[in-house]
This record gives sequence, structure tokens and C-alpha cells, in this order.
Amino acid sequence: MTTPADRPRPWHGVLVATALPLNGDLSVNYGKFAEHCTWLVENGCDGVVPNGSLGEYQVLTPEERAKVVETAVSAVGGQRVMPGVAAYGSAEARRWAEQAKDAGCASVMLLPPNAYRADERSVLAHYEEVAKAGVPVVAYNNPIDTKVDLVPELLAKLHAEGYVHAVKEFSGDVRRAYRIAELAPELDLLIGADDVLLELAVAGAKGWIAGYPNMLPAASVALYRAAVAGDLGTAGQLYRQLHPLLRWDSKPEFVQAIKLSMDIAGRHGGPCRPPRVPLLPEQEKAVRTATERAIAAGLA
Repeated sequence: MTTPADRPRPWHGVLVATALPLNGDLSVNYGKFAEHCTWLVENGCDGVVPNGSLGEYQVLTPEERAKVVETAVSAVGGQRVMPGVAAYGSAEARRWAEQAKDAGCASVMLLPPNAYRADERSVLAHYEEVAKAGVPVVAYNNPIDTKVDLVPELLAKLHAEGYVHAVKEFSGDVRRAYRIAELAPELDLLIGADDVLLELAVAGAKGWIAGYPNMLPAASVALYRAAVAGDLGTAGQLYRQLHPLLRWDSKPEFVQAIKLSMDIAGRHGGPCRPPRVPLLPEQEKAVRTATERAIAAGLA
């Protein structure tokens, strides 16, 4: 496991998009969350990314959202915490970036504007405003959910202006890795979807913002390390074993799936807040089967 001092850029390595443990009454279990962050780092992960989609930030109160960041920093240190600061408005996103900076975080992750299908000028203005908070920004490209696509040409402009330092690439198009490298060679590419990890690692990714390490941290870290080191024999074997779970990261029910896997493995996942609904019986069966196989194989 690397230490923060070994990582000149805190978004390098395996950073877990943390699921947020909730109690039966849907209140946040901050104690379990702190324990979870600590456990992830102890099992080889380089950091945590709270208040992303997996952390259900959209349904948190402002007080809860701030306390989640503070809890993570207290548990593992600000150098290891890169919170999501997405919001409908740029001013609000900047305030969340400032809150993260004040809490001691070394970087933040930011979606583009998503209240409507923003054009290039709106995207540039959005990232310009949040960059004023004075903390390094990692862009999050998720055109599937936001309907705003940070194409390589736009990412190159954002990087050239100094607004972003890296991008979590979730489009699923692995060919973009090479185009980004051509247009903005100093912009760090981060794997954004679990089920294209191997492909983007081979393409030169510097990190992985990961979902399923919430349940499989050690095996996931071993997979990532082997992939970026070019040990394709080890990486390929682990990838095939884990892919029945990793592919849930690209499905709408990924939060429910990961939390169910955590519960099966003895980690506190807990319920989700509405509007997320329970998995369908056939979905639950598929997740349960894949999780139990991973446990039986010694991967959990």
C-alpha cells in the first residue's frame, strides 16, 4: 500500500467510491462509515471518494453531506479523501469544494452541469467557477446519467485552462483513453467504470475510482496493480472471476447491488434511500450468486 507522501497526485491509485451505510430508519450510520473507510485503506485502497452517486449524495441533507466528508477525513486523513461536489448550480458546487478544502481534503470530484443538457460554454464556466475554490478538481464524465458528454476535445480545453487535473472516465468507450492522451498528455485518466478496468489500465490509466472494492478491496487492488504493471496473466484471471460483480457498476441498480454484496460478505451496506427501489428477485439472485462465488474463491 502506498502512503500519501508516495503519491504526488492524491487521485492516483485505487480510490473507492464509498457506499454510505444507512440504518433501518434511513439515518446515516457515521460510525459504520468511519469504520468502512478505515477498513478499505487497511486492505490496500489508496483513498475514498464519498458523496458520489454510490454515496447517495442526492438524497442527503446539507448537514449530512458535510458530516460525511468530515467523518471520512477523521478516519483516513484528508490526503486520502476526494469527495464529490456535484450540484445543480456552480455556486453550490463551489461551496461544496470549499467545504471539502476546509475539512482538509486534497482534491474533489466534479460532474458537469446536469440540470439540463449543457453546452460547451456552460461546461467551461461551471468548472471555472468551482476551480476558484482553490482545490484540485477531477472531472467526472458520466454522459449516461448527466446527458452531458465531456469529450476528449472539451477535456483538453478544461485542462489547458487549469480547471481540471484528471478525469474519471465513465463513458464506457475505451478508445477515448488514447485520444485524451493525444490531446492532453498531462491530464490523468482515471478508470470510472469497474467493468472496463483492464482495458483502461492497459491504456495508461493512473487510477481507478472504484465501486466494488466496497466489498472486495484486497482482490480489487490486486487486480488493478497487476493490470497497470502489465501482468496480464494475473490480471486476466482476476478480471474473469470478478467481472460478474464488476459489471453491475454500469447498471442503474449498482448502489443496491453493491450494498447487497456488502451485506452478504458481512460488511454493513444497509438499505438505500428512495427513489432507489429494491432489486428485482432475479437481480438479487444474480448478485447473491456472484457474491457467494467470489467469497468461496477467497476473493472477499
